[in-house]
Amino acid sequence: MRNRTGRRARRKRRRLKSGQDPTRAVSLCHKSQYVELRRWLKERGFSSRSLVPALFSDTGRGLMTMKPVQAGDVLISLPETCLLTTTTVLSSSIGEYIRRWKPPLSPLLAICVFLISERHLGSQSRWKPYIDVLPKSYTCPAYFSDSVVSLLPGVLRKKALNQRDAVLEMHCSSRGFTHTLQPLFAQPVEDIFTCDAIRWAWCTVNSRTVYVQRCQSPFLSGDPDVYAMAPYLDLLNHSPVVQVEAGFNQATSCYEIRSTLGCKRFTQAFICYGAHDSQRLLLEYGFVAPNNPHRVVYVDPDLLQKFITGTDKQFSHKLLYLKDHHFLENLTFGVEGPSWKLMTTLRLLSLGPEQYASWKTVLLGAAVSQDCEERSVHLARILCQHLMEENADALERLSLMKVDADLSLTEQLSVVESLRREEQKILGYSFEVLRDIHIQPILPQLMEKVILLKIPHSKCEVGTPKMAAIVLRIGI
Repeated sequence: MRNRTGRRARRKRRRLKSGQDPTRAVSLCHKSQYVELRRWLKERGFSSRSLVPALFSDTGRGLMTMKPVQAGDVLISLPETCLLTTTTVLSSSIGEYIRRWKPPLSPLLAICVFLISERHLGSQSRWKPYIDVLPKSYTCPAYFSDSVVSLLPGVLRKKALNQRDAVLEMHCSSRGFTHTLQPLFAQPVEDIFTCDAIRWAWCTVNSRTVYVQRCQSPFLSGDPDVYAMAPYLDLLNHSPVVQVEAGFNQATSCYEIRSTLGCKRFTQAFICYGAHDSQRLLLEYGFVAPNNPHRVVYVDPDLLQKFITGTDKQFSHKLLYLKDHHFLENLTFGVEGPSWKLMTTLRLLSLGPEQYASWKTVLLGAAVSQDCEERSVHLARILCQHLMEENADALERLSLMKVDADLSLTEQLSVVESLRREEQKILGYSFEVLRDIHIQPILPQLMEKVILLKIPHSKCEVGTPKMAAIVLRIGI
């Protein structure tokens, strides 16, 4: 048999030799559920030959480009007739029940109830082709058991519990209304609008809707009516490094996504949900994006009390002062070290009782004394070391839970593991930065002066770790 010597064959051999899989994606166009979805969308005025559903080895399901997308091109344009909004809900069979109900339902609850109702109707639902391609469950914390929630970092753990409470509260508050829908169903509504069903619908809306500002309906509460389910478009996955322009085009009556940089043929098309860190992505969407440039490790303010000496009688006053100035929010470690906000917080907590007058200037970035600088760096090292040990312990417990875990639990644990391993790397980088810091003697004329290279305070809010490290090294 002749060896192929063409350019395409040579490229394939190089990929095989380097260990790369030449098959970038597996098309899902032939799957019946996607055939039905595309047919259903075509009836509503949408068709797409440039983007097709495919299964990718790294992200799972997504959309693949069938032709090159140039910078500035419209990636997808979905007609308003394809969007699922509160207008859709109010014009459905449950709409008259919503219009009569007092107090009015929130737009979020209205869409959730509609999704559950349409899912229950099955083949009788006009939205069946779309419902069929929605995930059956999610890896958001709302689905986590207590044992899985316990594996999350402290700050995220609190948010996860709040998320679960929000779902439970929605289920409880919706019972009165869903009871009125009994004439629409042969089965008891208690068996349809269960807590599990509300959780599924809530996660579906929370993780898959696009933002479309709508006129407030007099039949719904005053909560913002901005949710729009976007069939097919919601198959696009997130990448933190992709740039797109998205929004509803009033001229075309379509929700459009325009690619800023373009993408190659036969590659996955991505959109960007926003500049979210990994904890936010896991909380809202149930995944962790690899190589996220916004990745950080959050420090729970409760940890500060654990590592500050109990002899500081001003500690509670310092915490209140920091809280009033919003310095107990977004305390982080990054790949370049502790954030400016974290180091400023630790610097103030390191002040002695005789340095009360320096509190304000410290928050502005000033150094007060060499002892204070050394104590703040020491505290940062202790915090970083503690978080590293906590991560290692969580990973060890996680590995034990993976034994004999079912598919659903395995998926949840995999997401948490990705987050924990990412945070362990970040903390390792931060610890190296802190280990290499050597406090130089502070010149008296530089004390009590704000000389952070004139960086606006607003830009230091979330944290500028490199600047924090520089300030410590030169002893400012």
